[in-house]
Amino acid sequence: QVHLVESGGGLVQAGRSLRLSCAASGIIFSNNAMGWYRQAPGKQRELVAGISSGGSTNYADSVKGRFTISRDNAKNTVYLQMNSLKPEDTAVYYCYADLNRRERSWGQGSQVTVSS
Repeated sequence: QVHLVESGGGLVQAGRSLRLSCAASGIIFSNNAMGWYRQAPGKQRELVAGISSGGSTNYADSVKGRFTISRDNAKNTVYLQMNSLKPEDTAVYYCYADLNRRERSWGQGSQVTVSS
C-alpha cells in the first residue's frame, strides 16, 4: 500500500520561505513521477510542480523562479522549496505519486498560510 506523508507547512509572512517534504513508502520511489498540487479555498486544485523519475521538472507559471521541486531517491522523499512566498500561495498543498499511467496516489495535504 502506498503512503505519502507531507510535512513542513505552516504560517509564514509574505516574502519568507518554507520547504515542504513528502515521504513515500510502498513504492519503488525512483520509478515514479512525483509532484505537488495545491487547492485554495473556493478554487480548483492546481498543479504547482512535477518531477519525473529522471529528474525533469515542470512548474506552474505562477511559481516559476520562486519554487523548486527536487527529489532524494535514497530517502524516498520529494521536496518543494518555496521562496518569496505571497499571500496568494495560501492553500493546502498535496503531494502525489504517479503509480502508472492511470493511477495516482495522494498525500493527506499540508496547509500553507502566507500572511501579508
